[in-house]
Amino acid sequence: MDTGIEEGCNLRLDFNKLEKASKCGRLVPVVVQDTKTKDVILIAYVNEEAFEYSLSHKVAAFWSTSRNELWVKGKTSGDYLEIEDIRINCEQNSLLFIVRLLGKGSCHTRDKYGNPRQGCFYRRIIDGSLEMIA
Repeated sequence: MDTGIEEGCNLRLDFNKLEKASKCGRLVPVVVQDTKTKDVILIAYVNEEAFEYSLSHKVAAFWSTSRNELWVKGKTSGDYLEIEDIRINCEQNSLLFIVRLLGKGSCHTRDKYGNPRQGCFYRRIIDGSLEMIA
């Protein structure tokens, strides 16, 4: 992974993400929200396999658009996301997973102490540059 994208201060939005995701087949976007803090911790995609896995196991599973395979969040890190509620939008084309963190964090990146970040939204845009937030 390009650490300049994950840790840098230069704004480099990936405007091709949906094009890449569309090559993975039929997907629905999922917003993932922490039940305790109400923070949005990540956005991902599910296909039917990932959605069924999430329903039956009560842990968040997604379709990895970079690896084109089932991604059970926490399977390798131990940082699972236990599903407390699943909501669907009015057009039935996006989902909201309300989850409880069962580990140290939800993001694959790490903070300056080496701990997984609580969520993927750890920077803000200020005057066209990125700034880390606590």
